[in-house]
Amino acid sequence: MNPEKKDEPATRDLPHAKISRQARVSIIWIVPLVAAIAAGWLVLNNVRDAGPVISIQFSDGSGLLANQTVLKYRGVRVGEVRSVQLSKDTARVEVEARLKASAKKLAREGSVFWIVRPEVGAGGLSGLETIVSGPYIQVQPGDGAEQKKFTGAEEPPILKQSKAGLEIILTTPQITTLSAGSPVYYRGIEVGSVEYFMLHGNSTAVEIHALIEPAFAPLVRKDSQFWNAGGISVSLKFFGINVSAENFKSLVIGGIAFATPSPPGILASNGCNFPLNEKADEKWLNWSPAIEITNASPTTPRSPPSSIILNSVNPNSKQ
Repeated sequence: MNPEKKDEPATRDLPHAKISRQARVSIIWIVPLVAAIAAGWLVLNNVRDAGPVISIQFSDGSGLLANQTVLKYRGVRVGEVRSVQLSKDTARVEVEARLKASAKKLAREGSVFWIVRPEVGAGGLSGLETIVSGPYIQVQPGDGAEQKKFTGAEEPPILKQSKAGLEIILTTPQITTLSAGSPVYYRGIEVGSVEYFMLHGNSTAVEIHALIEPAFAPLVRKDSQFWNAGGISVSLKFFGINVSAENFKSLVIGGIAFATPSPPGILASNGCNFPLNEKADEKWLNWSPAIEITNASPTTPRSPPSSIILNSVNPNSKQ
């Protein structure tokens, strides 16, 4: 018997191997490939959104952090701080920041940068959002040529905004108890506030720019008298000493009061100048002109009530 024929049936029963082509790209590489594409898109987007790098020097850099502190304009984020370090002479803090491409026009001569921190002033509380988020750098744009190096301002710049009301200018040799936001009173009622200060053109006096609310503008006449109502007024009388103050608010942050004679003079216009007297004359306190004011809604005094509330006068109203 032939042995080769004996093994033949066993060979026919063996399974046949199926050969298939393996996929060229394994599924395991899909995840890192997608991640690489996403990272590349982010890098491209950042490069496209990147604007100029600027340098700002401040006298104090408290709270400023690289890659955390932002730059803002009109409440919108326009850049981010890249580094915070001392200047070469160690006299100031040098902040390097990158603006967004959409904010590149902020890097111009005349632009003002300042640090916003929480503050308590005469006008109330400001910068409260920085208690949680930390300080940020605010910018007021200029209109000059392109510029990359700036010196930061210690305080916010004076922004002359068009506000409703009567703008008046008071002159005094020196500022003592007043500050921006100090109230202006008429008969103990707050009718306006101090906006800002400026030195007179020849530097011999200080100009106090104040704004009277529209409803109370008719109270100010060209012959009105203004005086410093801040602090405590002490006068010596025949039977003793008279101590007085406008109210607690003016005692703390200063204030201005005024009176108008009877009969009242010509209405004051925007930009009218008045001298600020150190104290009130006794006769001014006795003036009581009848002046009609319109569109004046009853309001609650902002300080502890010490006088009546001024209402609008309508001769046709029935009591």
